[in-house]
Amino acid sequence: MTDLTTLTLAEARDGLRAGAFSATELAGAFLDAIAVANKALNAFVLPTPDHALKAARASERRLARGEARPLEGLPVAIKDLYCTKGVRTTACSKILDGFTPTYESTVTQNLWDCGAVMLGKLNNDEFAMGSSNETSCFGPAINPWRRTGSNLALVPGGSSGGSAVAVAADLCLAAIGTDTGGSIRQPASHTGTVGIKPTYGRCSRWGIVAYASSLDQAGPIAKTVRDAAILLRHMASADPKDSTSVDAPVPDYEAAVGGSIKGLRIGVPQQYRVAGMAREIEELWQRGVDWLAAAGATISSVSLPHTKYALPAYYIVAPAECSSNLARYDGLRYGLQEAGEDLIDSYATTRASGFGAEVRRRILMGTYVLSAGYYDAYYIKAQKVRTLIKRDFDTAFAQVDALLTPTTPAPAFAVGEVVGDPVQMYLNDVFTVTVNMAGLPGISVPAGLSREGTPLGLQLIGRPFDEATLFRAARVIEDAAGRFLPRRWWA
Repeated sequence: MTDLTTLTLAEARDGLRAGAFSATELAGAFLDAIAVANKALNAFVLPTPDHALKAARASERRLARGEARPLEGLPVAIKDLYCTKGVRTTACSKILDGFTPTYESTVTQNLWDCGAVMLGKLNNDEFAMGSSNETSCFGPAINPWRRTGSNLALVPGGSSGGSAVAVAADLCLAAIGTDTGGSIRQPASHTGTVGIKPTYGRCSRWGIVAYASSLDQAGPIAKTVRDAAILLRHMASADPKDSTSVDAPVPDYEAAVGGSIKGLRIGVPQQYRVAGMAREIEELWQRGVDWLAAAGATISSVSLPHTKYALPAYYIVAPAECSSNLARYDGLRYGLQEAGEDLIDSYATTRASGFGAEVRRRILMGTYVLSAGYYDAYYIKAQKVRTLIKRDFDTAFAQVDALLTPTTPAPAFAVGEVVGDPVQMYLNDVFTVTVNMAGLPGISVPAGLSREGTPLGLQLIGRPFDEATLFRAARVIEDAAGRFLPRRWWA
């Protein structure tokens, strides 16, 4: 029998329905793979084998009765930012040590209602604050890819690094992450996987530990464009518990995959050609243009004049919202509690001990820009820039149907290589933050290998709620580039 862990989500779905293997065999194969690989890769912070096998057995009974739901028996894994009822959820922070939710996030509940099987909780940057998965209190997740001729450990990107690692290393069929400024697309690019950040409001945020509420959005990381389309369809829903979720029908995204892009208008933003961008990124970008043109798309240059302000504006808006959201962690009701001389000292001691350096940095930045005397100078100005960025996209989408850009300015770097330079770390998000600032959908697709032999991705950006067009165009890139698989050094 084929190694079940190498199947795509679509192949596993079809195999289960055809009776080629059972749901427990499929779940067992992944649990065995996790047991072997996790010590080296640190993708899972909490495997849930008992939970997975119980759900798989229930799926077997449904399949036998001919009552299969859309994701029946398919093993997936969950970023540790999603609250899972009865299963520890920490956001990979010491301050939530031992927290076990009594409720389920809307997105994960949607998956369980469709028959998916949970393999466990995945590593991420603490409270989703990071671009490399190095800020997790559980230690970094390790990219399954290696540079040619080197055994140096590479970062998988962040903050959904564990999700990307688990998919790239065949430790689950697919995973879910969150994207605040590129936290799905950037790790997807670094690990040779497909990751989509849907339109803001397409998926409910209820039950997801908040970082920056006006930017956070749930999305899938998968092995193929088709798999990402399948998972997003069943993650997305309107939710009365989330006032920002949109009450609109969820399309059959899978039906869009493989559709023609003849006549599709693709824009190439001039301002994404940033100073210092590696030549191989430029060459990859041009190959993407050529592939789409060969498939019948028309290509034109577009201008997004306020792009250069997006990254600094993002790093005002996101920390400001982080400062507000993380004020709730006081050590009194749940999670870590440190004793102090009085109540205020207990707050300070708990938060100093519970939050890592990057989270403290962003809380301080956010508190500063929201403080009296600086609110107008920084936060209000950044929100005005955000409006201008959104206007740039509106103008561009009057001329084109989607935009093509690189996902990241460089391939994955080594663990520890950028930790001491937060500005350099933040620059990894230069091509992705604009999408979150404007609330648009964006997808990263593996498109080639760097000169170091590591994956590189291309990003497609679409109109609000037009994820279907992105799936169509992404499939063209996927077909032209082919799939990229790491050498299994950890096995």
